[in-house]
Amino acid sequence: MTDFHNQQDEREEVDALFQEAEAEFSGPIEDITELSLRVEAAYDSAQIQVLEGLEAVRKRPGMYIGSTDVNGLEHLVYEIVDNSVDEALAGFCEQIDITLHKDGSLSVADDGRGFPIDLHPKLQRPAVEVCLTMLHAGGKFGGDGYKVSGGLHGVGAAVVNALSKHLTVTVKRDGHIYQQEYQRGKILYDLKKIGETQSAGTTMHFWPDIRSSENPDGIFEPGIAFRLETLRARMREMAFLNKGIKITLTDERGDTVQSYEYKFEGGIVEFVKYLNKNKGVLFPEPIYIEGLNNGVAVEVALQYNDSYSENTHCFANNVRTPEGGTHLAGFYTALTRTINDYGRRFKILKDNEPNLKGEDVRESLAAVVSVKLHEPQFEGQTKSKLGNSEVRPIVDRLVSSRLGAYLEENPSIARTILDRCLAAARAREAARKARELTRRKTVLESASLPGKLADCSETDPAKCEIFIVEGDSAGGSAKAGRDRHFQAIMPLRGKILNVEKTRVDRALMNEEIKNMITAFGCGVGEDFDLTKLRYHRIVCMTDADVDGAHIRVLLLTFFYRYMRPLIDNGHIYIAMPPLYKATKGKQERYVYDDNELEKLLDEWGREPMPELQRYKGLGEMSAEQLWQTTMNPDARVMMKVTNEDAVAADETITLLMGNLVEPRREFIEENYYMVTDLDL
Repeated sequence: MTDFHNQQDEREEVDALFQEAEAEFSGPIEDITELSLRVEAAYDSAQIQVLEGLEAVRKRPGMYIGSTDVNGLEHLVYEIVDNSVDEALAGFCEQIDITLHKDGSLSVADDGRGFPIDLHPKLQRPAVEVCLTMLHAGGKFGGDGYKVSGGLHGVGAAVVNALSKHLTVTVKRDGHIYQQEYQRGKILYDLKKIGETQSAGTTMHFWPDIRSSENPDGIFEPGIAFRLETLRARMREMAFLNKGIKITLTDERGDTVQSYEYKFEGGIVEFVKYLNKNKGVLFPEPIYIEGLNNGVAVEVALQYNDSYSENTHCFANNVRTPEGGTHLAGFYTALTRTINDYGRRFKILKDNEPNLKGEDVRESLAAVVSVKLHEPQFEGQTKSKLGNSEVRPIVDRLVSSRLGAYLEENPSIARTILDRCLAAARAREAARKARELTRRKTVLESASLPGKLADCSETDPAKCEIFIVEGDSAGGSAKAGRDRHFQAIMPLRGKILNVEKTRVDRALMNEEIKNMITAFGCGVGEDFDLTKLRYHRIVCMTDADVDGAHIRVLLLTFFYRYMRPLIDNGHIYIAMPPLYKATKGKQERYVYDDNELEKLLDEWGREPMPELQRYKGLGEMSAEQLWQTTMNPDARVMMKVTNEDAVAADETITLLMGNLVEPRREFIEENYYMVTDLDL
């Protein structure tokens, strides 16, 4: 233990000196068109440094993977894939294959160098075993194992092993094939040689430890499984961020095997094109910026479109940073300053006009910011924000230099961008005036809440919920059936404005939108303050028909574009009213979809057919029925709206609600059969 603490103290001193030196960065920006992050040093057991043991993982899994639900389950996949991508960044891996097996297990295979299998110099155990059985043991804590790594804490392989009921690692290296198996992190047998090979690489095959009646001590919640679409989105993203890497994803679980392949030679330029694929773009090719300074590799791609929202994604060492950080701050600062400087220099911005603000130059922007560096400092194990202070000036200087040169070399595109930004500035000022009408009222001004709002008496927002209801008829039933203590009702008059096709100033003048903003109390845009939210559950309660679905989409589009923190923090819900009331004798059953109806008919028998009442709208229910089926917390079914995949969410909103008709027509033609009761 003394050696361990001495080693750790020395490392902390080195880190402090390194960070101090990096803060005083200097030196030219280098072109990285041919940049190679290949590691020339040997990759063997000497590169593996051990910091501590493994015991805590199974006791507190949330500390390492965030949760034990499906998100935590899929985090195991990302940890293993990150290791393979790190091999690719080091220059030793070209292909990564992920397979979802029928038995619920998953394997990740790469053609990298293969895990080191020689004995660790201190522990005298094979290095692959050390990495899989001890936390903070890996080639990423010092030495020359990796120059760039997404696995900051180096706990990935060990955590996956600890949280798997079984794991098999197979290593191809130095002409041989080696294998070792583990059970809940415990070694089943010593590393053994099982064959010969001319290739190299590592395969991790693991069975996550999911609770069940047969496995009551499992870690993960019962019944969960890997989600194909979520994994597809993440693997596509990894391929975008690492141009030239081929990633395959195969799902063997269904009746037919599904396979997907991702490889993008254009990297993040193709990523931006993908973000804009259902939008009209203001110029044909994204602007691409790349450079290397003080060991920090920077890539930026950006393109403006005909939408009214920003769609920027940022990454550090391939890790998505949804809360931004120093790389995003550097990009934002440089973008705003460079566009203002160009506008002043060429008199597009008049002397009597104020500078454009950040939100003006980011409206209609699709961008990807990706940095790769040797010692990333993420905030928290979830790695949601980059903290390295030296990164901000590096990104700022690079983007300012390269974007400024691009605008001068492409004056027509520069003028297009400036015109768009100036229009956004005018709309921002109009929106500011509109927001004044929707600011949250104080207690003394509570009479100014929307007239149609039937508020609740509870004052603790955490206990309050508001139902957004379609029409006065349903609103009447909801008001009569609710629990007035904690449930508020807000009826809508028809369909709200489609904000995807409307600038913010016009959207905020819409009466229904103004009423919702005022009722919620948290403001909108730059005035948004989540701490002032008056209801912690906002429930969209619309009819179970096509019109009701359309209103839900309109509401979700508004929340996503103008009040996204409500979605990100889990405040938006969708009520699930029943489609049918089935009656047979004295038995009554509410049925929520056609599949459930078929099961009920099988249960009751199809000969004595029950009496069925089909609810076309919420207004057809009595107040008591609406309470019992849809509003009673002890009996209702609701869906929480989440934003797990921001790229897919933006893509869907644009497809359904955007300006381009043809992609929407194709979507309807491909999916019309899913509407079982189409109202014409």
